[in-house]
Amino acid sequence: MGLLSVLRKLKNSPDQEVRILLLGLDNAGKTTLLKQLAAEDITHITPTQGFNIKSVQSQGFKLNVWDIGGQRKIRPYWRNYFENTDLLIYVIDSTDKKRFEETGQELAELLEEEKLSMVPLLIFANKQDLMTAASASELAEGLSLHTIRDRIWQIQPCSAVSTEGVQDGMLWLCKNIPTRTK
Repeated sequence: MGLLSVLRKLKNSPDQEVRILLLGLDNAGKTTLLKQLAAEDITHITPTQGFNIKSVQSQGFKLNVWDIGGQRKIRPYWRNYFENTDLLIYVIDSTDKKRFEETGQELAELLEEEKLSMVPLLIFANKQDLMTAASASELAEGLSLHTIRDRIWQIQPCSAVSTEGVQDGMLWLCKNIPTRTK
């Protein structure tokens, strides 16, 4: 069920190193998502004060996932991690309607970053298991995602807790891993 099983199925370039940046506002579910992908226990998750890195090597892939804290005071430091990013995952708490404008502004600023230009974007509309969650289509409309023209992107409804929708998002991401020559 984890990310590595998806990568094994879609392996297209031996020994490819993939750098994934996992961003979003605090409490969006980034660390829960990362721990689920790594098949780790999610019962005791605390807010990320700096960053979490999961590096895994398996069957020719070296996967580096950088989960950077989303608190307002940490966000200015996000740009320190943009270099050599292959894929961008942006996680949104679909239940936190009061912060949709804020998360939209942060996403818009990320998309303007030169070091992230052309980087494929997966947006996880997280917490879909909760009754108050906005749908992925509502989020896409509210965040004007249809105006994104400089990269391929996908919005995926999911629940990091139940993992519903996570596999579909990761399949899309793996199909869109940019090929690089080193």
